[in-house]
Amino acid sequence: MATIRPFKALRPREELAAKVAALPYDVYNREEALAEVRKEPLSFLQIDRAETQFTPEVSPYDIRVYERARDSLQEMIQNGVFVREDRPCYYVYELVMDGRSQTGLVGCAAMDDYLNNVIKKHEKTREDKEIDRINHVDICKAQTGPIFLAYRSQQGINEVVSRIKQESPLYDFTAPDGIRHTVWKIDGDHDLAAIYFGFQNTRSIYIADGHHRAASAVKVGLRRRDAHPGFTGEEEFNYFLSVLFPHDQLMILDYNRVVKDLNGYQKDALLKEIEKAFIVTKTGAEPYKPQKKAVFGMYLEESWYKLEARAEILSDDPVEGLDVSLLQNHLLTPILDIKDVRTDKRIDFVGGIRGLKELEKRVASDMKLAFSMYPTSIDELFAVSDADKLMPPKSTWFEPKLRSGLLIHELE
Repeated sequence: MATIRPFKALRPREELAAKVAALPYDVYNREEALAEVRKEPLSFLQIDRAETQFTPEVSPYDIRVYERARDSLQEMIQNGVFVREDRPCYYVYELVMDGRSQTGLVGCAAMDDYLNNVIKKHEKTREDKEIDRINHVDICKAQTGPIFLAYRSQQGINEVVSRIKQESPLYDFTAPDGIRHTVWKIDGDHDLAAIYFGFQNTRSIYIADGHHRAASAVKVGLRRRDAHPGFTGEEEFNYFLSVLFPHDQLMILDYNRVVKDLNGYQKDALLKEIEKAFIVTKTGAEPYKPQKKAVFGMYLEESWYKLEARAEILSDDPVEGLDVSLLQNHLLTPILDIKDVRTDKRIDFVGGIRGLKELEKRVASDMKLAFSMYPTSIDELFAVSDADKLMPPKSTWFEPKLRSGLLIHELE
């Protein structure tokens, strides 16, 4: 039974939404974020990446950076860039990429659901990344970037969302990357109740993307509970900003691998080793994109190969049976000696949004070998989470990305 409640959003004025909305803070490096802020002074990156307001010698984790983020947010409120809703609302958020749409619902998830595993996780978090967002949320007194959640589609919720989408939107713009963003407000009492009780009938919700933001939001909530021992559970710090998508709306792209060297192998010897666990077929010069599970593409010395996992290495285990696990356990680790992809500098990862030509470019520049992957499915993500297990790193790449700054959840 999940609790997703409406909230009084802090949001940009309609005519400024396209200028304010920004990609998530963690898709940019410092130089890229600075370039975006210089190009668009209202960009929410000035708050999400407030080190752009300082000279390069100031660390992004300096306390002054978080204080600058807080001050910038308050200045934008005072200058009328942002307005506050006068009553709690839900929002419908549709993203359209290359003609394909996905529609989610914006609300606030309960931190107790996270703590009690109603909201399920599939990824480890890193303390340094958590600390950064803890400081940002705590000092800004607001959650500025939504957590991307998924749930098994519910007819009652779908009916409300479909009807609301027939109304005039609150925001409707196409971002510079070609993604169209449309937002509708839900504020009718009947609709608010239908959505709330629809989620009350949902047994499990899953973090699709945003594990660090979710963990940080919960730790800020726990910190504030400690500071307010008489808390009731209704305070805003007990909830965190989320966009929830029904499972049949989501698209997961491939998350491909590139490797710096062949671990001492020559090409023929490497192929011979790979053939112990995979059926290897040379496909030619054109990029090979796998069309089903347990099949991989490999790019080596300007040629593409199809690697099909042999039956004896397949597994029904929700983690061991993942394609990323098959490649890791039967090729990357035993042959290329890449044991921990989190720390090994010999491997890098390329999101499917960049296409397979990007793999060829990397091999031509700083890498020797590339693997194209078949995307992890949402059902596989659910199965791993339901088994209380963790996915290997870099298992999923979700597109399109939610924008930050459109809907903000204030903690006080």
